[in-house]
Amino acid sequence: MATDKLTIDTPEQVHLEFGLANLGSRFMAIFADTLIQFVAFLVLYIIDGIVLNGAMFSRVGTYRVWVRAVIILADFCVLWGYFAFFEAVWKGQTPGKRWAGIRVIKETGRPIDTFEAIARNFLRVVDCTMLLNSKNRRLGDFVAGTLVVHDKTSKDSDLFFNTSRTKADMVLYQATRLSVQEIELIETFLARRLDIPPEVRKQNAVRIAEMIGAKLGIGVDSRPADNENFLELVVQEFRNHAQFR
Repeated sequence: MATDKLTIDTPEQVHLEFGLANLGSRFMAIFADTLIQFVAFLVLYIIDGIVLNGAMFSRVGTYRVWVRAVIILADFCVLWGYFAFFEAVWKGQTPGKRWAGIRVIKETGRPIDTFEAIARNFLRVVDCTMLLNSKNRRLGDFVAGTLVVHDKTSKDSDLFFNTSRTKADMVLYQATRLSVQEIELIETFLARRLDIPPEVRKQNAVRIAEMIGAKLGIGVDSRPADNENFLELVVQEFRNHAQFR
């Protein structure tokens, strides 16, 4: 299935290439999420109809109103909070999006945070504009500054081509001084480097390595000649000592 390619220039002037999620993938995701919501509503309906009204639960008594209020609140959360909650916790994915292999990201290529998750879903009920633009963006995406792309999970086989765990354990770059956002930038580049043209990939590796080296106080002579190898070691050192992910 063909997908449109989108190249994003990050604030660090790093070029990252993503495949835009098409209507088919987004439909699969919304279908799965809607099914999950339906099951949740069904469970709540059963609780409301059987537990509260059943004779064997007559002891509920005066608490009936409060229990029903809790159920109504739960209905509201399932309807309005489902998408925002999962996208905030799972960095742009809901169960349906994870199944369909897509993810919401910022226009800068970075993972979304709670604010973007809430903002893009605020208008979901009245949002029917996905077909009206070339990037398949809903009105909520325009409000939050987000995009939906095909996800490429960062597995070790994708990230670490030139190094080994044993070698990484011997390197102390004090990578824990880096922010999670900086590590995410490195991992996104490493995971998608095979999709980037060779010359652009080389330039990106140099640019990121220089930025990270400056942040950690590591000169060119103190790091591997292969910039991608250096970035791999930094990620492994961060994971090993910061227990990242």
